[in-house]
Amino acid sequence: MTKGRIVCFGELLLRLTAPGRELLMQSGRLDVHVGGAEANVAIGLACLDHPTAMVSAVPDNPLGRGAIAALRAQGVDTSGVQLRDGRMGLYFLSPGAGLRASDIVYDRAASAFAEAPADAFDWDALLNGAARLHLSGITPALGPATAAAAIAAAEAAQAKGIAVSFDGNYRARLWEAWDSDPKSVLTKLVSLADLLFGNHRDISLLLGREFSGDGADRRREAAEAAFAAFPNLQRIASTARHVDDADRHRIAARVDTRERGFQTDEVVVAGIIDRIGGGDAFATGILHGVHSGQGLEDTVRSGLAVACLKHSLPGDASLFRRTDIDAFLEGGLDVRR
Repeated sequence: MTKGRIVCFGELLLRLTAPGRELLMQSGRLDVHVGGAEANVAIGLACLDHPTAMVSAVPDNPLGRGAIAALRAQGVDTSGVQLRDGRMGLYFLSPGAGLRASDIVYDRAASAFAEAPADAFDWDALLNGAARLHLSGITPALGPATAAAAIAAAEAAQAKGIAVSFDGNYRARLWEAWDSDPKSVLTKLVSLADLLFGNHRDISLLLGREFSGDGADRRREAAEAAFAAFPNLQRIASTARHVDDADRHRIAARVDTRERGFQTDEVVVAGIIDRIGGGDAFATGILHGVHSGQGLEDTVRSGLAVACLKHSLPGDASLFRRTDIDAFLEGGLDVRR
């Protein structure tokens, strides 16, 4: 079990989804879910009995207060979520079907979180008693203030001897919306992390080089290059996803350490309900394994289990329990009575 809280820093969002598998505005109706990469991890880990806390900023209105209430209902400590002037960050989802891919429209510019100054967060207090700080590349992509805040958070954690995990989550549309330098910012954040969620493409962006080979060999080559470039890194976790169509994916999970790597076989995930948040669910499962003291192979399998299970659940976050992971790994697909 985690000794100390896992603190997640990022934007709380509302997701507005076309019902069923409609296109946006087809019927004029939208379903609402609370989301955000870091919030999804906080919720998922809380459901797996790890103490978690969310640090963010939302508007002081029913939307912001409703988002806070949704996290609190799942057991996340929300005392670090500020109420500020501004608007709620939104995104709109048209779910994919068959050979039509899902499509997302962001409406998060100038949100209360994006506009919060970097010094709005007292990291000395917010990280008190923390075992880990979890960040993603979405936060620094929102603008210069959030980029500075993410770096300040990671530096404060390192100064306190607190582990830092970083999920690359590269979002080109967000970085391109301002005069950004993603390579420089992301390199700084990864240099402060002990655990990176990312694949060979993320590492290529950071190091400015390509990797040869294919499959597991290429991922290992990229991992070894990242370990050489970033002395603090101890683990790199990634998934390999093959999309047959919107309803059927094949997913494998991998973790590399400095000594070795382990990759699972592919699992066929069919009848997909909602793939959004699958990467956050994978991060949830890996962090669960790490903070439960699991070995490398069991940690990878936990990550794969939570990621696959998330595809069966509407909404952004995994709400599964330890018994659900056990049942998945045992192959129990019949009704549990």
